[in-house]
Amino acid sequence: MTSLDDLPIRDDLRGLTPYGAPQLEVPVRLNVNENAYRVPEAVALDIVQEIARALPEANRYPDRDFDTLRGAFADYLGHGLEPAQIWAGNGSNEVLQHVLQAFGGPGRSLLSFTPTYSMYPLLAQGVGMEWVPVPRAADFTLTPEAVRAAIAEHDPDVVFLCSPNNPTGTAIGLDVVEAAAEAARGIVLVDEAYAEFAHDRSQTALTLLERFPRLLVSRTMSKAFAFAGIRVGYLAADPAVIDALRLVRLPYHLSAITQAAAIAALRHSDEMLARVDALREQRDRIVDELAALGLQPHPSDANFVLVGGIADPARTFRSLLDRGILVRDVGLPGTLRITAGTPGETTALLAAMAELLAE
Repeated sequence: MTSLDDLPIRDDLRGLTPYGAPQLEVPVRLNVNENAYRVPEAVALDIVQEIARALPEANRYPDRDFDTLRGAFADYLGHGLEPAQIWAGNGSNEVLQHVLQAFGGPGRSLLSFTPTYSMYPLLAQGVGMEWVPVPRAADFTLTPEAVRAAIAEHDPDVVFLCSPNNPTGTAIGLDVVEAAAEAARGIVLVDEAYAEFAHDRSQTALTLLERFPRLLVSRTMSKAFAFAGIRVGYLAADPAVIDALRLVRLPYHLSAITQAAAIAALRHSDEMLARVDALREQRDRIVDELAALGLQPHPSDANFVLVGGIADPARTFRSLLDRGILVRDVGLPGTLRITAGTPGETTALLAAMAELLAE
């Protein structure tokens, strides 16, 4: 039986391990920023009925340009967006991959500000482009001046700004996005996967699209819409950018089932966002109560909290897991990342952390 080392894979892939996080069956799973709430029954029924209407035509390829879904996304996002400004894929990671396939590649570079989403360097490597990490400030914030300086120094072809940032939860001001869009000669993408969880949802880079034709704003249905298992991501940009992404997508990349499920879910956006409000309350509860216990939770606009002040993250991770609670060690010294859960899950987490600190 052959091994991976025996295969003629690319040299830059040797020694790497696939992206992933533990998938363990435990009572409280707070490690991968999923929506803690199941899809509501009435919404699920509507989705199933929409899929049932699509199934008899499954012998035909789906709508290649998913026009109906693009219209639904444009309506949901607002800000005067038109369907021609919308793109979608099987999760936001595929959308980001399309962007790098179209605007990156060998001899080009992707710049972002670390710590940030760990898929960015993997996506860059997948298309053979250089990854340029620039450290954030000690409190994980970014300033317009820092962004302009980094772009001037490195002259990247693509800039990714994650806001709210994963894994820190840090929001980025619109002045920072403007600075990047003004300074960069290439593409600037703002990854707003957690935008619906922000304290101020009006602070979105969608408001800047009309001014900057090379600015892109990506979103996902995995978080706010509890669609992690369905895999739907999307972005808004100038129509010319959408034309560029068509050049690299695989034919019929969004199945008819995926399109039907997403269209139905978007009809219930108000109901789904009500669950988001409940998760925001639990996120803020985690921040407040862990701070009262003497830990150092970082301010968060996402559906998770990066908690600092943990003397031994590996030991704390194992101790929580022994109690049936799964969180995430993202490799930042003295920290663990904890996803906001249901009130019961949050209560279990806080009680376990209190026990561990008392020990």
